[in-house]
Amino acid sequence: MNLPITDRVLKEADYMIKTQKTIREIARKFKISKSTVHKDLHERLEKIDKNKFDKVDQILKFHTSIRHVRGGESTKKKYAK
Repeated sequence: MNLPITDRVLKEADYMIKTQKTIREIARKFKISKSTVHKDLHERLEKIDKNKFDKVDQILKFHTSIRHVRGGESTKKKYAK
């Protein structure tokens, strides 16, 4: 894997570990697509750094487990306007 991609993947992983942000928020921050962030953190990171991958994977699983709560909050805000 070339160096710029490896650097980007590690920066995304560090940012997620530090801030606990979602894939969507990371995509906005780094100005790349959500699918690229997902591929970076799910496929590429495992090959680069297994320890960071394990930490990121735990965060992603947590986000998946609370997805229905976040969706309900968004809907509530939408109709409160």
